[in-house]
Order: sequence, then structure tokens, then C-alpha cells
Amino acid sequence: MTCWRARAVGGGGSDGALEPAVTTPLYPEDPKPGTILAVGTRTRGGRIELVSTPRPGEPTMRWQSQANSIDGIEKELVRIWAQPSAVAAVGGGGPDATGDADAPRGRHVAARTSVMNLVVIARHPELGERAGETINRLSGRHPSRTLVVLSADPDGPPWLEGRVQAYCILPRADAPETCSEQIFLTAGGETGRHLAALVTPLLVHDLPVTVWWPGEPPLESAAARELLAGSDRLVVDGASWAGDGLARLRELAEVDMRFDRLAIRDFALVRQSRWREAIATVFDLPEFLPYLGYLRRISVTYATHHATGDPGSTNVVKPLYHVAWLASRLGMRVMSPLTPVAVAAKPVKLRPGEKPPLHRGLSARLRSSTGEVSVVMRPVASPMPAGTTLRIELLAERRGQELRADVTAEADNVQVHTWLDGVEAEDRTFRAPRRNDVDLLGEILEGNGHDRVGDEALRMAAMLAGTASHPRRVHPD
Repeated sequence: MTCWRARAVGGGGSDGALEPAVTTPLYPEDPKPGTILAVGTRTRGGRIELVSTPRPGEPTMRWQSQANSIDGIEKELVRIWAQPSAVAAVGGGGPDATGDADAPRGRHVAARTSVMNLVVIARHPELGERAGETINRLSGRHPSRTLVVLSADPDGPPWLEGRVQAYCILPRADAPETCSEQIFLTAGGETGRHLAALVTPLLVHDLPVTVWWPGEPPLESAAARELLAGSDRLVVDGASWAGDGLARLRELAEVDMRFDRLAIRDFALVRQSRWREAIATVFDLPEFLPYLGYLRRISVTYATHHATGDPGSTNVVKPLYHVAWLASRLGMRVMSPLTPVAVAAKPVKLRPGEKPPLHRGLSARLRSSTGEVSVVMRPVASPMPAGTTLRIELLAERRGQELRADVTAEADNVQVHTWLDGVEAEDRTFRAPRRNDVDLLGEILEGNGHDRVGDEALRMAAMLAGTASHPRRVHPD
């Protein structure tokens, strides 16, 4: 954030000049952006005027205030933009009316810009804090009215605490600042159980609504259904769900079928684009392309921290998405969904200090137009985050010849190895760095409407996870 000396204009109890030191916040108890102020504080705050010009591309807080009701928050939002326009000097702009050749050129600030509503449902403060930081870093690319909703003390009396902020960003030194609002809501008791009633009055009408639900979204709850019924896009991260994540994945597919308008994007699937691109390069070569229709085995190895790697102990949403993407793109059908691979009936006797063997994972069967395809998802002990894909192996057989492809990834690279009848045919490395939440959310927000590839991969993943077959819903391009 830009260092500043500030003057708060307007607001209950904070009128007058403030000249804090550069390292002192506007209010001594102010938290960093993304956290929630203590319940019961009175409305205060106002516009923050910067003495120095902010650096281009760096978001700067220009307003902060509080309110304890929806009506109060709406009044604060009006108050932000009702303030007189501020003008800052940005350097010599040529002669003025008096003939001064070095007269500074004025620049109006606080021009509100919003292209969407972004609603974050963060059931825990740390999730709200991380989401707020991510959104701030995207404010120049995707300005939005952002609502971050947290719930607290669900069994207590109803109450609401709201913090209203405006962040502005300077695209370049001689351009107007563009600003967008962030509203942090902490709701207790009955108030926190009615998400749509909290969110709807604070949305900018006629702009699309994206709901970002980090953590564990209760997709089958009445509150979630009511909120999603009026939304255009839902963003989740299936890799963060508890257990193996498959039950929640099935719920997500049900939501996809229930709300035709709602476009669903999963970080767990979006972040795999570098794997998908690497796999596609295997069949870019004309001599290998015919093998694409003759896959016979898809094997995915993933990291586990569990002592035995038992199914259910590690989230397998990411490795499952690899299989689902391939199966949906190649028009395969699920013959049998994922089930634990059978283990020896007789327990293995371990020597002192010896670790038990890892479980053999999950298996499934698919069918393509040319035959049956076996699927194996196998855990491997690894220091990588649990559920991280470590290796994808493909085996294709055509006219008595065997093509095998092996794809692995590191922090910045993806490696592809191929063998034809046991003889190495290709060894390539592609630079493809892992992407963080800012990159993923930015890509998702740039999308428009449904992603057909993602929708079909989600439905295939749900069928592999054991959900009942659904009629295919075709989204418009």
C-alpha cells in the first residue's frame, strides 16, 4: 500500500485533520484489509485523501467507514461518491490561463468503476482475509463491488457489523483513478443464516453476480440455494474440501443441473490447464494422433500424507478431474464408478519400525468407441500438498503397437515422455509455472458465461464418483 499522510473527511466522530506518521494507521486499532473490526464499534471514518500521488498499478484505500445495518451500509456507499471530487497535481501539463508553462495538470479521482458484483462467502475470518487480499490485487483488471460475508455465533442473537471501503488504482500517471467498493459483513444469529437477504440489497443492479465460496460450501442448504438462484457464476475450490471431496463434488454437479443460468468454475480444474496442454502435445504429432481413440489405461498418481493412503483420507478431486477431462473430451461412458482397489484379505505382518503398505487406491472402468478403458488413481507418500497430482500415465494400443505417455510437473515446468513399443519417441519439457489464486480468479473472471469443457468434465467427474446419470444439459456457446 502507498505510504500516506491522511485527512478523514466526514463520518461520525472523525471530523478534522489527522496527520499520522507514515507508519501509523489512520486509526490505531485498524486491522489490515480483509479482517473484520470488533463488533459494537460506532460508525466513523470517511474519505482518505493522499498527500502524494499513488504509484500506478497499486491499489490504495481511499475510504473506510462502518455501519450496523443494511440501510446504514447503503448510506455509506452513497456518501463515498457524494463527496466533492478531489483534484491532484500530476506534473507539468503545459501553460495555464496565466501563462505558467509549468502549471500542474489536474486529475480527478474517485471515479467509481464496477463491471460485476463479487460476493465472497467466507465462513471463517482467515478465508475472508485471504479473499480480500486476492481481490485487491485484481482491482485494476476486474473492478467490482465486492461483498465479503462472514458468520459468527450462529446460535446467538441477530446482529450485523459492516465495514465499507473504497480502493482506487491509478492505471497510469496521467489517467484518472478508478475505484471500487469492498463491503465486509459479519452477521450473527438468525441474520447470518439468510445470505440472500444480506447480499441482494447491496448489489449493483444490472451487473452480473459472481459468488466465490472458498472452503466448504453447504451446497444443499436452503441458504445456498436461495443465494445461487440469483447468481450468474459460482467459484469453488474442490481441492480444499474435507475427506476425499467426492460427496461435495456430487453436490456441485447437482447444483449445475438445478440452476441452468449458473456457470460453475472450480479452481481445482482451472489450475490443471498446464497438465491438459502437455497431454494434448502428445497427440499433436501426426503419427501419434490415431492412438488417441485407442486409450486402454489412464493412471493418475497423487500425493498423500496418510500413513496407509486409505480411500477417503485424501482429497482426490484434482486427480479425478484429469480422468474426467479425458473421458468427457473423448466421448467415453462410465461402466463402473470409482471403488477402492481390492487388498489382500490376509493382513501383512510388519517388522518392528516398518510402515504399513500404502493402499492401492481407486479404480474405475470406462468405455470408448473402440473398447474398454481402465482407470487407476493411486496414492504415493509425498511432501507435496495432499491430493496434488504427481504423474499421469496413458497407455494406448493400436494395430499391435503400444504407445505410452508419461506426464509429470514441477513448480515451473511440465515434462512429457513418450514411448512407442518400448522405444523412447519423445522427451519434452515445457515451461508452465504453477498459478496462484490471483491468477486463477483473474482467469475465471475474464470468462464469459459457461465453460463447456469444464461443465462436461464436472458432470463426468460426478458420474465417476458414483452419482446417478443425468440427462446431458447443453449450454450455449
